[in-house]
Order: sequence, then structure tokens, then C-alpha cells
Amino acid sequence: MRYADFCETQSPFKRSILRAKLIPAYSVYVAFMMDQQLIETDIPARLDRLPWGRFHTLVVAALGITWILDGLEVTLAGSLAGALKTSLHFSNTDIGVASSAYLAGAVLGALFFGWLTDRLGRKKLFFITLSVYLVATAATAASWSIESFALFRLLTGAGIGGEYAAINSTIQELVPARVRGWTDLVINGSFWIGAALGALGSLVLLDAQLIDPYFGWRLGFLIGAGLACFIFLMRFWIPESPRWLMTHGYIDEAERVVAGIEMRFASLPPATSLPRVRLRARRSTPLRLVTQTLFENHRRRTYVGLSLMAAQAFFYNAIFFTYALILIDFYDVASDRVGLYLLPFAIGNFLGPVLIGRMFDTHGRRIMIAFTYIASGLLLALTGWLFVRNLIDATTQTACWTIIFFFASCAASSAYLTVSETFPLEIRAMAIAFFYAVGTGIGGVLAPSLFGLLIDTGSRVSVFWGYLFGSALMIFAGCVAWIWGINAERKSLEDVARPLTFVGTE
Repeated sequence: MRYADFCETQSPFKRSILRAKLIPAYSVYVAFMMDQQLIETDIPARLDRLPWGRFHTLVVAALGITWILDGLEVTLAGSLAGALKTSLHFSNTDIGVASSAYLAGAVLGALFFGWLTDRLGRKKLFFITLSVYLVATAATAASWSIESFALFRLLTGAGIGGEYAAINSTIQELVPARVRGWTDLVINGSFWIGAALGALGSLVLLDAQLIDPYFGWRLGFLIGAGLACFIFLMRFWIPESPRWLMTHGYIDEAERVVAGIEMRFASLPPATSLPRVRLRARRSTPLRLVTQTLFENHRRRTYVGLSLMAAQAFFYNAIFFTYALILIDFYDVASDRVGLYLLPFAIGNFLGPVLIGRMFDTHGRRIMIAFTYIASGLLLALTGWLFVRNLIDATTQTACWTIIFFFASCAASSAYLTVSETFPLEIRAMAIAFFYAVGTGIGGVLAPSLFGLLIDTGSRVSVFWGYLFGSALMIFAGCVAWIWGINAERKSLEDVARPLTFVGTE
């Protein structure tokens, strides 16, 4: 296509700008031609045929460690609630507000950084979002009031929210299809390794005989910043997603990345007769098309994703962010001993995806998602009844929560799995961000504040009604997944959701 012909394809306003040479002609023309580039490649099939190897293990370690960091961050914030009440004179409502600020930041960060992830690439956003987290969590250690603490928690959440979109996208696009479900669940479940570390760390940080209580909680947040520096270095060797590169016209670079990955597998047979996909390169996807894809082309999938994300967000955030308050206010557990009760809870959460996560690839997505959601909801309702009847103590309450979240951890992780594999490649990060943001906004931001207020009443009945509401949300979401869920197990991402620029296969 000649440049003059290209100009004629533009709107009258753009034609006037181009003819006046207000925009460099060559750069505009090249950008246009990149968007017209027809690509035929077997890159998706080559990535899916790979056996599990050291490369995948390193990717999981370098990217999945973010969930460990998030677990450490959130658990420390929850465990340190008693210290914050003493040191900075926070009320239970203040603790709930600060927790909601963290989640609100995660919502905003997910949307903004998710949009950038689809436009600029997965790898660049790894470093941007981690840098935001590092600076903000270090600043949290210097908080002097509820206003400053809430602000820094909001910024910390923004960094973590951005991480979710970039990392989930990359993991989905690099891991072979046959183990995509189990891998995703275990990585998301690794949040609870961080939670266990946070629980153990709080026992030391809150021990007045070892550390001044005024500085102990501050040191906890500085530890998170230190770990972020280590993660920053780990990510330098991770390649850009070949799937992202090919859809943006960087096919030569995508081929080099895949060839480099294949070289790590000595006994890999030649890539012959593999399915090939044809698509047109696109530098970016307009938000109008994102909206059309979510609410017109894949409306049913959108409803499923929103149901799963909102239910698990309310369920988790309502209980986890106020875990310490329940133990302290209703069971008279000392604030410096809360970590002992968080440890088995965290272990149960991690063991769920490890032990039954493979069933999501073998038995199927729909049946396992529905089962884990409904089981979690029913078990919470039963535990709430025991709580309101005062039939359990702090130890048995913790045992009940551990059993509940053995299943709920799989349920929550499967929500991220669902929204990251059932929407087209070009909007994957933005879809993850959207569902995370809306789900967390509906189910998560209000939950800690609401439960903080319910706990402040001192009434077990009030808290019980909150538990029942969370239970009902989980059961409803499980039913939605059973009726409208997608059987995505062991299928290529391109088969589960065709790329928006899809032309055909060979």
C-alpha cells in the first residue's frame, strides 16, 4: 500500500493532519502496516507440546513468588492489627478501613496496569508494578496516622493488583495446556506460604521482650520491601511472552524466544506437522473492542467470571482481614499469639490446591469449580452456626476455618484461572484486571469494613449473619459455574478463546 493510499483510508481529520505533516509520515505508515501484518505460526502448539522442565519451574518460582509476597504482606497486616491499635491507637473500624484501602488500591492498580500490560507487554510491567509495591510498602513502615497508613496501603495494593494481571497472563501463556489448571492453582495457592511466614514472623515482631512494640510492626513491612528487591533480580532472565509478541507483530522475536526455550529440552523431537494459527498483528486493542468482547461476544463467560470473583473476594476478605479481631475480641487471644492460630489456617489453604488441584485438569473445570465453591459455602454456614451457639473455642474455630479454606483456596484460585484462560489473548491482562477489580470492588473492598463494624457490636449473631451472606454468595457462584462454566481443561488457550485477530488454522 502506498502512503498516499494509506492517507485516503483515514478520517477527514486525520487526513488533514497527515497531509500537513504534523505527524511523521514514516512512523504512522509503519504502525499502520504492522496492524495489517498477517501472521501464520505454530508458536502456541510448540509451547503446549513442551514437557515440564527446569524452565517452567524457574518461571513459576520467579513469578509465583509474588503470591508469597502478597501473602506475607496481607498476613502481617492482619496479625499486626493489635499492635497498630496500641501503637497508633487504631480502632477496629480503622483497621477495617485500612484493609479496604489496600483492596481499593489493588482494584485501581489492576485496571491501570492491566491495560498497560496488554499494550506494553508482560515483562515491562513485571518491573513497574514490583517497583510500586516496593516503595509503597517501605513507606508504610513510616506511617504516623490512620490517614498516612491507609494511603500507603492503597499504593501497596495498587502494585499488587498490577502484578496479578501481568503475572497471571504470562503463566497462562507459557505453561503447557495439560497442566495449566494445577499449575495456576498451586501458584495462586502459594499466597499461603507467605501467609504462614507472616504468621511465624508476627510471633517474633510482636514479642515485646525481643522488639519494641512501636517498631516491631514497622519492621514487618520493611521485610516485605526487602523481599521485593530480591524478586526484582530474579525476573531479569524471564522472556517476554511469545504469544504477546506474535499478536503485536514481533514474530521474529517470538520465534527466537520459543527456540531458546526449546533448546532447554535436549530430547525434544522436531516441530513438524503442528497446528498453525493465522492472525493479524495488532499493536493495541481499543477499549471499545474490549467492552464488546466482554459484554457482547462472551457475555455468558463474563457473568461466570464476575460471579466467581465477587463471591470468593467477599468470602476471603471478610474472614481473613478480620481473622485476628475475631480471635482477640471473642476468644480473648493475645495479639502476639494470633500468629499461632494463623499458621494451621495458612497450611490448609496451601494444601488444598496441592492435593486436589490436579483434579481440575483430570476431572474437569466445571465439576471441580462448582464442588469447591458449594462445599466452602456450606461449611462456612455450619461453622457460623457453631460460632453463634458458642459451641467452639479458639482452637476448634481455627480447625473449622482450616477445613473450610482447604476447599475455598481451590475455589478462589479457580476464579483467577477461569478469567485468565476463557478470554482472547489480546485482552487477557485487561480481562483479568477487570474481573479482579469488579469482583474485589463488589465483594472485597466493603467486606473488611463491614465485618469490622459487625465485630465492633460484640454480637455473635451479627457476625453470624455476615457469615451466612458470604456462604450464600459462594453457593450461588458454584451453581453458576456448574450451569455455564467452560470445559477448558487440557485445551490450548487459542482453542478455549479464539484471538480477536484470528484468521484461521492449518
